[in-house]
Amino acid sequence: MLAIVQETKENLSSTEERLEINYLDRSYGATTIIDGQDIISGLTQTPKSLPPRYFYDDRGSQLFEQICELPEYYPTRTESWILRQFAGEIAHKTGVCELVELGSGSSTKTRQLLDAYQTLGNGVVYAPIDVSGGILIESAHQLLRDYPTLQIQGLVGTYQQALAQLKPTSLPSRMIFFLGSTLGNLTPQECDRFFCQIVEALDTGEYFLLGVDLQKPKQVLEAAYNDAQGVTAEFNLNMLDHLNQRFAAKFDRKRFEHWAFYNEQLNQIEMHLRCREAHTVCLEALDLQVEFEAGETIKTEISRKFNLEVIQGELQAKGLKPLAVWSDPKQWFGLILSQK
Repeated sequence: MLAIVQETKENLSSTEERLEINYLDRSYGATTIIDGQDIISGLTQTPKSLPPRYFYDDRGSQLFEQICELPEYYPTRTESWILRQFAGEIAHKTGVCELVELGSGSSTKTRQLLDAYQTLGNGVVYAPIDVSGGILIESAHQLLRDYPTLQIQGLVGTYQQALAQLKPTSLPSRMIFFLGSTLGNLTPQECDRFFCQIVEALDTGEYFLLGVDLQKPKQVLEAAYNDAQGVTAEFNLNMLDHLNQRFAAKFDRKRFEHWAFYNEQLNQIEMHLRCREAHTVCLEALDLQVEFEAGETIKTEISRKFNLEVIQGELQAKGLKPLAVWSDPKQWFGLILSQK
């Protein structure tokens, strides 16, 4: 029994030595994630909106992981298939490099890349970035148990903070990767700024791997965001619980319902919270009262669907040269590797 206890302590010590978690300065840069100015702006405009970042408290992150397992939600399993097929080719093209993931979540798909980069013969350095410290730490400990030579340098904060505060890598190169078509949550203007931030964060010759959901039939898209089990609806409504906890708000989720549809003109899914009845909501920490009419909506997310040729052109225009593109047999999802 003593030997088992001693071995457990040694394993924990080894794990802690390979793990570094940094909570980024929340006051860094022009915007913060705690002052709520984006909430005030979104709820006082017409139509109302809320930033998707507020989906991701610990509960929201867990719900999103459940969404990724749903039969209707094709993006995760399709992108995972592409990674299983081509992760080795990605690693061969970049060579040894630090892996920086934006919005790491549970890092499930990342394992395909970790497996591929381990075969290059060097220890792998992985820098997961997520606004949810809980899920980042939980997934980091599991990865360290499963990959005995892995080094993890986690960053808790927003993409903007992390990209602005990345330290120089000790490895020959670096690859920032952004999976899950989270890019689709950004408007075209926000996407343009995001690509500029990626370019600024990379040195010449370094890499950017981007996963994008592609345009497809409306019925496939709408089913993915209106699952039969109601997990996506719960994910959407959980944003109100998050605001209640974080900003002493008084949202009653029973007065709202989930609404998601495909906007064919803009090639994007739109998720809203639709108000069932007229009422007033107070957000005490923000000294804000918001009037809602029956039927009024709060837009909580867009999910744009892309054309591979168009998005490659946008990357090229920012100085990110596309090197390779991979997709699935149905052409439902794409991975693009580009280089600064």
